[in-house]
Amino acid sequence: MDLSVMKRNILILALICIAALLTSCTSAAAPVNVNSEGIAIKGYDTVAYFTEGKPVKGDEQFQFQWSGAKWLFSSRENLELFTAAPEKYAPKYGGY
Repeated sequence: MDLSVMKRNILILALICIAALLTSCTSAAAPVNVNSEGIAIKGYDTVAYFTEGKPVKGDEQFQFQWSGAKWLFSSRENLELFTAAPEKYAPKYGGY
């Protein structure tokens, strides 16, 4: 086999491996810190931290399952904001 063809094949293989590694790293969601009932951030409304600037307890009637956790909200509006863009409102690093 020609040396230049072998180098090209090694380069292609290396690029495929790098792409696979980057895909697996970026698609893995961070685990969410939950309580014994599977509720995220101790039942507080994560959207309220942004809209009201303070912690507000969520209500069981406004809940959403996302990233392996149950998220509670104080209002339907906050629930809808979260469902439209959960990454925007969820705490960084899974809430740890």
